[in-house]
Amino acid sequence: MKLYGHPDSGHAFKVKFCLEAGNIDHDYEVVNIFLGRNQRQPDFVAHSKFCEVPLLIDEQQNLIQSDAILLHIAKKYQVMGGDSAELMQHATEWLFWEANKIGMCLPQLRAHKKFEIFRLSQGAWNWLYERYLNDVGTLDKELSDGRPFILGDRLTIADFSLSGYLFFADEAEVPVPDHVAQWLGRLKENPGWKHPYELLARN
Repeated sequence: MKLYGHPDSGHAFKVKFCLEAGNIDHDYEVVNIFLGRNQRQPDFVAHSKFCEVPLLIDEQQNLIQSDAILLHIAKKYQVMGGDSAELMQHATEWLFWEANKIGMCLPQLRAHKKFEIFRLSQGAWNWLYERYLNDVGTLDKELSDGRPFILGDRLTIADFSLSGYLFFADEAEVPVPDHVAQWLGRLKENPGWKHPYELLARN
């Protein structure tokens, strides 16, 4: 198994963190996502449909899109909720929610602050920021009952999906509500956790 990613990709971080937390053996290679897509390493270009990270190659399967990869890992390796049909149903619901909520607005807000080429108009920034506040507020309300993880007592792929870009919230200069911050703190206690810049830094 081999994962391709980059330290600036919260989507690649989701997958790498899941693999580490699940103690799933894999190789890892950094892709320079700041090069033109056809300038990236040939083996990556040949196997990644959209030439984007993350790409996971698992027994000749070329798997793309972070949440789809998380579903594959959970089901195939029976980890992070993959051993329970009920947990997988609820986790899948959160993965679809994340893709259209936190995963849509937070990466753009962060890119606006960090990379000049991704500067947004004020109107676009305002819209995304309001969306983020609403979405992170929904997540905070969910976690306000004190549950350790998003689906209860067990760490699942939903936690990896939802947290991917929230570990970059400081770079986006957006607030993280208390219950969400406490949940992120619990994720950091997992032996597989390292900051994205460390976890995804080296081949």
